[in-house]
Amino acid sequence: MKAAEIAEKSQNMVDEIERVIVGKRETVSKAVLTMLCNGHLLLEDIPGVGKTTLAKSMAKAIGGKFGRVQFTPDLLPSDITGGSIYNQKESTFEFRPGPIFGNVVLADEINRATPKTQSSLLEAMEERQVTSDGETRALPKPFFVIATQNSIEMTGTYPLPEAQLDRFFARLSLGYPSKSDEMDILNRQQVASSLELVNQVVTLEMLLLMQSAVRDIFVHESIREFVVDVVRATRESNQLLMGASPRGSLLLMRAAQGRAAMAGGDFVKPDDVKAVASSVLAHRVLPRAESRARGLSTEQVIATIVDQVPAPAPASVA
Repeated sequence: MKAAEIAEKSQNMVDEIERVIVGKRETVSKAVLTMLCNGHLLLEDIPGVGKTTLAKSMAKAIGGKFGRVQFTPDLLPSDITGGSIYNQKESTFEFRPGPIFGNVVLADEINRATPKTQSSLLEAMEERQVTSDGETRALPKPFFVIATQNSIEMTGTYPLPEAQLDRFFARLSLGYPSKSDEMDILNRQQVASSLELVNQVVTLEMLLLMQSAVRDIFVHESIREFVVDVVRATRESNQLLMGASPRGSLLLMRAAQGRAAMAGGDFVKPDDVKAVASSVLAHRVLPRAESRARGLSTEQVIATIVDQVPAPAPASVA
């Protein structure tokens, strides 16, 4: 599949999703990019800005099966993965799959569940499989997890451990809409539900082809070096206690490939790396207390680090 075709299909997805997530095209584009790169997405935001709607609209745009798990303190791992139920007629145990067996799975308010339940997602997200009662079962393809957490509600929550944060390809935030966009939302949803506006524009088979083609986007050696230099700079920054791991380097390169493909390019440019660095790296680092005291977000710290790392000349990376 050529990059031009990936660009056309991915922009169709963005257009459809933006019919309900109004005025957030850049965020929607990064969410679609995460799906194209076969990663998982963490949405951290205030309640009511459209996190759940984004997940449902992405599932509709690809015609995929949608699964939802509402995370609560009493949620058990088997409530996510499923388990064996005794069939009295057959006198046998049969496996009943949980909501994790979907193409797009929403892990809503993931930080409200206990660490044990949170960790039940680790195998599914990393290995794309679930082990229950000693048997391993493959998850559907494509498989995309969108986890949400409300940044202002800390009572009764369990912070995500670094090992689980690292499983997420990107972290995004929708934020409040502008006044004109909020008026547009009211006009669009006065009569019909917002999700009724979303149509399927990509098949599951086409999405799998797009995911495979993204990995074939050319990455020049100087771009690889730039990616490594950016990640190493996070480890040496005096504003961070902990920098990004080698997984951060790999996913940063993958995200840059995805951005290049979505723009119709055949190779990665330095600007592709810069554009996705904060979304891919910010949740993989730990800021120092001084940085937080100055009101600096980790995204701002990453953006500053990227600006300080010398980038290769655009003409030398084709």
